[in-house]
Amino acid sequence: MSVDKNEILKIASLAKLKFNDDEIEKFTYQFNEILNYINKLNEINTDNVEPLSHPLEINSVMRNDELKISISTNKALMNAPDKDDRFFKVPKVIKDK
Repeated sequence: MSVDKNEILKIASLAKLKFNDDEIEKFTYQFNEILNYINKLNEINTDNVEPLSHPLEINSVMRNDELKISISTNKALMNAPDKDDRFFKVPKVIKDK
């Protein structure tokens, strides 16, 4: 499979890109090199290779959730500039219509 100048112009048009003639020639060559590389990869025998969802083994880097004693509501609100019973009071940020 190879790509010609007309196909590069069509792709550029679909992407709403404009190129000069030198760039079109360069892209035509580069596209064909990429396709040649893909064809080489297609020649590799992968019959006995298990499919992967990711090339690296993924291990969770997160720690396990553990229930721990937290500070009390009163201590959390101790230095709050404004509070209402057991809640922080903050300035209104959403305007009414």
